[in-house]
Amino acid sequence: MRRPEVLNKTGWSKSTLYNRLNEGLFPSPISLGSRTVGFVESECNKIIQAMIAGYSEQQLKDLVHDLVANRSVKF
Repeated sequence: MRRPEVLNKTGWSKSTLYNRLNEGLFPSPISLGSRTVGFVESECNKIIQAMIAGYSEQQLKDLVHDLVANRSVKF
């Protein structure tokens, strides 16, 4: 997903998204090319579901850490 899609899905501003990225509360984007990045849709959905479920900040950070750590190339 590109940034506008993430912002639309979450209802956040750009600054809120970047703050959450810096705080480890949202998964970082992946490189799609030399100057292009995107967010993994399944990771974004998991974080949104966790927020709906009432996860604490620490639980969200742990989930983000796990999601990013488990990224792998699957063909």
